[in-house]
Amino acid sequence: MFAIEGLRLGMNDFALLLDPHLSHIADRAVAPFTGYNGSHGAAFLNRCSIAAPYGTKWTKTSGNGRKETAMNGPEVAVKSAKGGKTLDRRFSVAPMMEWTDRHCRFFHRLLTRRALLYTEMLTTGAVLHGDRARLLRFDPAEHPVALQLGGSDPKALAACARIGADLGFDEINLNAGCPSDRVQDGRFGACLMAEPALVGDCVAAMKAAVSIPVTVKCRIGIDDQDPEPALEIFTQNVEQARTDALIVHARKAWLKGLSPKENREVPPLDYPRVYRLKRTHPQLPVIINGGVGSVEEAIAHLEHVDGVMMGRAAYQEPWRLIFVDPLIFGEALRFTSPKQAAADFIPYIERELERGTRLHSITRHLHGLFRAVPGARAYRRQLANAAATPHAGAEFFASALTLVRDGEGELANVAA
Repeated sequence: MFAIEGLRLGMNDFALLLDPHLSHIADRAVAPFTGYNGSHGAAFLNRCSIAAPYGTKWTKTSGNGRKETAMNGPEVAVKSAKGGKTLDRRFSVAPMMEWTDRHCRFFHRLLTRRALLYTEMLTTGAVLHGDRARLLRFDPAEHPVALQLGGSDPKALAACARIGADLGFDEINLNAGCPSDRVQDGRFGACLMAEPALVGDCVAAMKAAVSIPVTVKCRIGIDDQDPEPALEIFTQNVEQARTDALIVHARKAWLKGLSPKENREVPPLDYPRVYRLKRTHPQLPVIINGGVGSVEEAIAHLEHVDGVMMGRAAYQEPWRLIFVDPLIFGEALRFTSPKQAAADFIPYIERELERGTRLHSITRHLHGLFRAVPGARAYRRQLANAAATPHAGAEFFASALTLVRDGEGELANVAA
């Protein structure tokens, strides 16, 4: 029996907190475990500290009743305190175009109280001249939430940063990593990696305009750049401008020859380059992003950097976020199953439907909530039908949930 920050976990339960497909985490041994309902294997750690919330104590009680206590490394909390705002950057969910809208963020906040959430990227033109009430709307429950901006005009970015801060966002982030053609045409996103001095000017202008943290998200380089000097020069410029953190997608972006989708998958990941950056800039909070597929992988990265940003895995398999609070922040599980979390989402759905939002606009973010669970396919089919049912109500979603199996083993099957 293990006790972790007030949680008591038996061996079967402990196994549920781990990704069964991992064979090792940061060179710590993992042994196979097949005891859950006699089904295909989950995993547990020989060195149990890796599954304990990062930086917290764990206690193992042996068969004779003797207790052994150990610490899973020092707690690494990266905080920025500006204007009363304090942010813990150990785990965040990446800004993703057409995905991390306010409905997605509200649901992600149900799954994790502590992760830092990000909006989709908004251009300075959209913020300054668009429908701000629609574009910048967020629910107070989403805090902490950061606004990501796209642009390259320091004055325009400073004006947008002030708007975001006045509306209550907790951080302003500058996108210097998106490789799409539309972004390049607007002279922002990853193409800014070629203009580090300009990025520094943009950061300095935003820092002068707001008291909340200002951060930058970038790649390790673009096109034919050598990531070693390119990332170093870029970092020096934003650090001199007093950025509060640098989020680095550990891939190059090829602006010529690869599509945005290919740029998320084809360029090889270079995590060691980001680790070296942190060692070179010990005072700068460095957050790693790119290819992070599980909370356990995030824990391994935290041995080298200050925080981890999860992207597609968080969106496509949102059940993973249930484990962020206990494993990263040492807090109790909020839900015992994805189905319980989905049921807790229904009041929000009802409120939004009353305001005229279509059901599909909300539930499209929940298609990946169940995996390898009996009824998951029927559930997804029901949600897909909502797109063709303009006046579908919350009961439509509640009905879809009834198609998914109940039971103690739900998290085990979801995680398998």
